[in-house]
Amino acid sequence: MPRISSEVTSLRRAIGMREGAALTIASVLGSGVLYLPALTARLAGPGGLLAWLGMGILVIPLALTLGRMSVAVPDAGGVAAFARAAFGERGGIAAGWLFLGTVPVAAPIAALIGAGYVQAALSLNHGIVLPVAAALLLVAVVLNALGVEISGRTATAVVALIAALLLLAIAVGATRIHPSAFRPFLPHGLAPVGLSMALLFWAFVGWEALAHYAEEFRDPGRDIMRSIVLSIVVIDVLYLLLAAVTVGTRSYEVGDGVAALSVMLGRGIGSWAELATALLALLVTYGTVHAYIGGFARLIYAQARAGDFPAYFGALHAGRRTPVRVLIALGVVFALVFLWDFIHPFGLEGLLTWSSGIFIAIYCLAMAAALRLLKDTGSRVMAWVALLLCLATWPFLAWAALYPFALVAAGFAVRWRQESLRQEENHRGPTNRRA
Repeated sequence: MPRISSEVTSLRRAIGMREGAALTIASVLGSGVLYLPALTARLAGPGGLLAWLGMGILVIPLALTLGRMSVAVPDAGGVAAFARAAFGERGGIAAGWLFLGTVPVAAPIAALIGAGYVQAALSLNHGIVLPVAAALLLVAVVLNALGVEISGRTATAVVALIAALLLLAIAVGATRIHPSAFRPFLPHGLAPVGLSMALLFWAFVGWEALAHYAEEFRDPGRDIMRSIVLSIVVIDVLYLLLAAVTVGTRSYEVGDGVAALSVMLGRGIGSWAELATALLALLVTYGTVHAYIGGFARLIYAQARAGDFPAYFGALHAGRRTPVRVLIALGVVFALVFLWDFIHPFGLEGLLTWSSGIFIAIYCLAMAAALRLLKDTGSRVMAWVALLLCLATWPFLAWAALYPFALVAAGFAVRWRQESLRQEENHRGPTNRRA
């Protein structure tokens, strides 16, 4: 059993700009990089590049605002801490329950998607998907439990490999770009560009993960914003170049377009393309779940420390200062999710839509907190732009847009019940309790 100490109450300060940027990039660069460049090209033709450029610009205010909030409120609770500082206890409860309703299910789903890409790329038996997904999550839980230094170095290595594979695909594709592939630029008009931008929102979520590591920066005032800026540059450049090469090589026209990345690699490295694509799928999936598991564990630890969740989860490992109790509980939840998927396979598209609704709600809450706490004009303008962007995306979720409200209502109901029981206990008095 891990050595838990109630005396160890602070996380270890061991993160610098490099590790912070790696954790952020790993959070944002998800499986969408494998299929969204082809999907937007098929929807909007070369005009899909406007969607990538537009979203790359529009998420800048969101990312920078989250960075500035992390500096202003350097707490492992992340958005929950922002909401608590801005709106009091109820704000913290709302944000905590929003996260509670998505990460424990979204991480296994992401792992299943990544494992599915590996299975398809290597033409393996479908039975391999569940074991590969489970192995991804197990490794992520263990490495996060071993300490933030190991977790940060792992994220750095994973991001470096992802960038190398994407740059390889871009370099190979760049030699085969045909100028005619960009004409006509808007074959279907502007409407598909707008639809593409809505779809691309999901390729740019994940910036809030860094906020959960804010307590562990050696110099948060300096390195948090540097990490965010570096992440924005790397992500925007990689996404835009990959989308341009996908259009310029017309690789999105091969088959159903989903295998465009493999097609581009195949033209340059031949039979190794399938292996490279499988490795990339594995890495982008692992990077996302690694960062999110670490961030979520810190959120629950911080919420337990604040009294919103059971105090049992507010203790750290005595030596590594990691929220190991939360990580063990997450492992149990993941196992149950996989068991359910084995008995009754998920409809992944629907589950991802519901999870996306929660993340939009989390961003709206974070931006509202920023408007309450950040006083300088530049920060407030950025927060307003990001908030309006999130609100404009919400209607595309249909009924899933109501799910965040149900989660928050459940959180308030649980807290009200806890308070009622506590008041009843106090009312009975010590004599009745002894009896």
